[in-house]
Formats: sequence, C-alpha cells, structure tokens
Amino acid sequence: MRSGFAVALCASLLVASSAAADGATTVIAHVVRPGETLASIAERYYGDPRREAVLVMENGLNTQGGAAIVVGLRLDIPTVSYHRVAAGETWTELAEHYYGDTHRSAALIEANGGTPTQPDVGAEILIPYPLRHVAGQHDTLSEVAQLYFGRTEAVTTLRRFNRVRGNRLQRGQIILVPLSDLVLSDEGKRLVAAETGHAPSDGSEVRALQARIDGELPVLREHVHRGRFTEAVALANRLLGTGVLTGNQIVTIHRELATAYVALNREDLAVEAFREVIARQPDAELDSVRTSPRVLAAFRLAHQARPAARAAAPTPAAGNTPASTSDAGAH
Repeated sequence: MRSGFAVALCASLLVASSAAADGATTVIAHVVRPGETLASIAERYYGDPRREAVLVMENGLNTQGGAAIVVGLRLDIPTVSYHRVAAGETWTELAEHYYGDTHRSAALIEANGGTPTQPDVGAEILIPYPLRHVAGQHDTLSEVAQLYFGRTEAVTTLRRFNRVRGNRLQRGQIILVPLSDLVLSDEGKRLVAAETGHAPSDGSEVRALQARIDGELPVLREHVHRGRFTEAVALANRLLGTGVLTGNQIVTIHRELATAYVALNREDLAVEAFREVIARQPDAELDSVRTSPRVLAAFRLAHQARPAARAAAPTPAAGNTPASTSDAGAH
C-alpha cells in the first residue's frame, strides 16, 4: 500500500549547482496525483501547507491564482541545500559561488547563526533557496516579506539581498527571496527515498549532529574543571569519533583532552592532543597564569615536536581566538 502510494507520487531528486544569480539549487520533481492540492503537497514535503505560495511562484502558477493544478502536472519542489566549509572559504566567496554576488553574504550569515566571523572549517552550513518572485501589478516589498517570511520586518533582508531601495515594485520585477526554511519534512524525505531508493543527502543530519556536539562541549569543559578527568577523556574521544567535527570543535576538544591527560599522568597523550591543536591553530596560546605548569610543559613539548607544523598548517579561521586552558587537578 505504501509502495503504491509512493510510486504514484513519481518524485525524483534532481540536483544542479552553478554560480549563476539563482544560485545552487536542490529541486524535487513531483507529478500531481488525483485529490492533491498545492497545500497538501506543501504539507507533505515541507510539513507546512502555507508553503503553497512557494510552489505557486516556483512553478509559474501565479498567473492562474495558484489554484489551477491538474493530475499529471509536473511541479518543482525547491529545498535548501548544504555546503561543507573547506579551508580558507569565506562568506563572501560562498555568496558569489551560490548567488553570483558577494554582497549576498548576509543571507548566508543570518541562516547560519548570525555571526559575521568567517565560517568554521568543516562546518555544514545551510544555503537558503533563492526563490524568484515575479512582482504583480500592486506588489510591495513589504507584502513579499509578509508572504514568504511571515513578517514585514524581513523587508530589510530583501532590500539587502536584491540591492533595491523603497517599497513599491514594478509589475514583472524579479525579487530573489532567500528562504532558509524550505527543509524537507520527515514525510518528504520518505517520499523521495521511496522513489529514488535512497534517502536524500541534504546535509541536515550532519548539521544537526554538529549542533548537538556544540551543546556537549560545555559538559566536557565542566568535567575538566571539576576534576572528572576519566569522564572527560571518554566524552572527548566519543565526540572525536563522530567524524563530522568542525575545526573549532576539534581544537576545543583536544585542548580539554590534553589537560585531562596531564591530570591522569599521560603527558605523552597530552602532547599528542596539543599537537592536534597546533596543527589547526598555529598561533594557539595558553594562559600562563591560569594554566598549570604541567599543562604548559606539555604544550611546549608539542611545539618542539612539530617544528615545521607552524609554517605548514593552514591559517586559522577568524573567530578561533585562543582560550585559556585551566587544570584544577594537574599539578
């Protein structure tokens, strides 16, 4: 029963990437079946029937009021895409690649935490889908903001992304709307998987896992601070074993791991942990006042063991400022 339903939907995943003005896109092709409406299709793929407005504009149905769909009609279902940050990539470079304009970097920053520091190496970032809205005769930028973002305050985002002033739009004027919430629902993922034979690779799971790891880093710091060094080592190695860490996460974990190893009288492992820190952050420093002499000694040995690492390691991303490493029990 489930298989027949999925086959009837005739969904397939189409992926195309370019540096054109409409950016890299992820689009699902859906063929309308009996009884479906735009609202029901939006509900299945996005978990939100109000997103039918996106389907209307994406498929050029606005001239028909967005209601005239027939069985067998092919609809494009746009979704966000994801990007794993490589060493040296900046927000402006990514904006130029995906949107064809470095000035659109603000949309990427807003969709990924709102911090203007450069993206962390290895981070799975979300790329908002640039929906093309064709203005009607009486459209205003505020109305477009309300339609897609649910709030007129988002007009600032639209002005910045399109580099336009004022509020009134001319009929036929194209406004790109960067939508960061066009994420496939669980039902949408199941529909795509049923048709294609594999789950859509959209990066959302990696992104969610990295967010969960961020939430566990304070626990790791607390273990070290409270002298729970065995628990700290276990947690640190579990996090390292996930294989999806960002550069900042790796540095943070190895800093805490090195302190725990010193406290457990494993200076050799502490040196190895600090070598990992130095490899990714050559200018890393420790607070000579708050850090124990034994930890400082391991840190110096790590530098001596990697004399060439400082010159060969990549330049750390902005925002990777050195943090003090304390050691309550490593004396």
